[in-house]
Amino acid sequence: MKIVPDTSVIINGILTSKINELKGATIVIPEFVTSELQAQASRGRDIGFRGLEEIKKLRELEKKGVIKITKVGRKQTLEEIKLAKSGRIDSLIIDIAKMSKAVLYTCDYVQKLAAEAEGVETKYFESYKKVSLKKIKSLLTDDTMSLHLKEGVPPMAKRGRPGDFKLVKVKNSVISKKDLEDIISEITTAARYESSGFFEFGSHGVSVIQLGNMRILIARPPFSDGIEITIVRPITKVSLDDYKLSKKLKERLDERAEGILIAGPPGSGKSTFASSLAEFYRSKGKIVKTMESPRDLQVGKEITQYAPLEGSFEKTADVLLLVRPDYTIFDEVRKTDHFRVFSDMRLAGIGMVGVVHATEPIDAIQRFMGRVELGVIPHVIDTIIFIKDGKVKKVYTLNLVVRTPTGMNESDLARPLVEVRDFENGELKYEVYTYGEENVVIPVNKQETSLQKLAKEKIYEMIKKFDEDVEISFINDGKVLVRVSNPKIPKIIGKKGRMIQKIEKKLGVSIDVEPKVPAFGDRVDFNVSEKGNSIIFTFNDSMKGKNVNFYSGNEYVFSATVGHTGVIRINKTSEVGKHLLPGIIKDKIHIFS
Repeated sequence: MKIVPDTSVIINGILTSKINELKGATIVIPEFVTSELQAQASRGRDIGFRGLEEIKKLRELEKKGVIKITKVGRKQTLEEIKLAKSGRIDSLIIDIAKMSKAVLYTCDYVQKLAAEAEGVETKYFESYKKVSLKKIKSLLTDDTMSLHLKEGVPPMAKRGRPGDFKLVKVKNSVISKKDLEDIISEITTAARYESSGFFEFGSHGVSVIQLGNMRILIARPPFSDGIEITIVRPITKVSLDDYKLSKKLKERLDERAEGILIAGPPGSGKSTFASSLAEFYRSKGKIVKTMESPRDLQVGKEITQYAPLEGSFEKTADVLLLVRPDYTIFDEVRKTDHFRVFSDMRLAGIGMVGVVHATEPIDAIQRFMGRVELGVIPHVIDTIIFIKDGKVKKVYTLNLVVRTPTGMNESDLARPLVEVRDFENGELKYEVYTYGEENVVIPVNKQETSLQKLAKEKIYEMIKKFDEDVEISFINDGKVLVRVSNPKIPKIIGKKGRMIQKIEKKLGVSIDVEPKVPAFGDRVDFNVSEKGNSIIFTFNDSMKGKNVNFYSGNEYVFSATVGHTGVIRINKTSEVGKHLLPGIIKDKIHIFS
């Protein structure tokens, strides 16, 4: 009996498993098969190694006289290698079976039909029988987060929960190369044929496989110094309620947040939180999709999980723009093109949730810098949620403003900057702006120095006679913000600003006076004109001697008392004047009493 096996039969070990039925048979191995397996092994693909190992076993059986092996044909041409996926090699194998008057053995149903159409006798084998993955499951427990197997080393596992786990030795004995090869064979066979299995990535010496809820990485020499298998899986599935988020944060996630970054160190529980957030949006009646490689988020069937289309997330994004989801979960944002895809989709109006590795929350922003223009970042990201030890540790919000950075005194140094604030208390944590030709992230230190504390006491002594409940804060070392009740402002400023100038001269600092509660009150009619270096505000006689509050848009600027002439003069070159001029030009100045 003559047999011509194709690549699928060799890879699946059919011949050695049926050896009792094949005693005395002649196995005709096409050169195309050996070349294809060698090419796959050279690229680090497990199927190549398995196929070559099968041929090696057949050679050993030949030495024992069980079977006879002959090789026929020639090596593949470059054109045939390129056309392999379109069936060119399979067609050549059928030709060899026909010329050899042999039975074609195959596990490929399409190959079977093609061979029968050519009049070649064919024997078809089911390529796969569901395996139980006994070797892996014997090493996994319910609390195993990850399993680490390497030849010549005892198997190790991380057991516990995110933020509370231990690395333990599963067995005292070392694991052999053969044991690892058997486990790899189980995994790759299951990934190839089971509906829950995917080959996410394959390259020279490394394969990434998703099998059910397990993400499996297989590394081989020369990429690694030995065969290694790493299996990572989620052990808990939680809802957003389990995180005990504040009502304020829940409302933001529900109503306002549409550019969210979930940041944290590896193993902190970022993907678990992303899964719960995806389910939260789904429960709110939103259409939710995911972009993942590998696809390991634990979400319901209503949420479709997309991989890179033809290896590109840009192409996946093009498809998603046609699908029009309300929210897309991007797990994980790592490469430059990932950040650009995230930004493009967000600017297209899709709510985006990105998962990024970061040691601190601010690191998540720094990873966007240089990849996305600084002024665009607040339009792409509005909320950063920092996860550590499986808990929400910090939440930051981003906002774009134009002002002088903290620590700079001159008003002409004002520039666009990104404020990063603590979401819960509104405290300014960082400022991101362009300095020279570089984008910089500057932490804002709100701790008062001993000199500032002393100066604060002196200022309080001077101001408390006007308002004992005065609030004093330092803008920088040479500038102080004083907040007092609205009726007290005219007394502190004094006629033509003489009182505040006197206080400033005595203390040696510049003082800005603002109301504690910038209430709008009654709108006041006025006329504005310019004369020389002054801006002149003219009021009705009824306003003489009354205190008025100036706003540019909704932003409080300053307060003053209308003089007996019904006029308030502001120097154009003063800080107040510089602040008012843009509002006057845009007709956005409002005055209230």
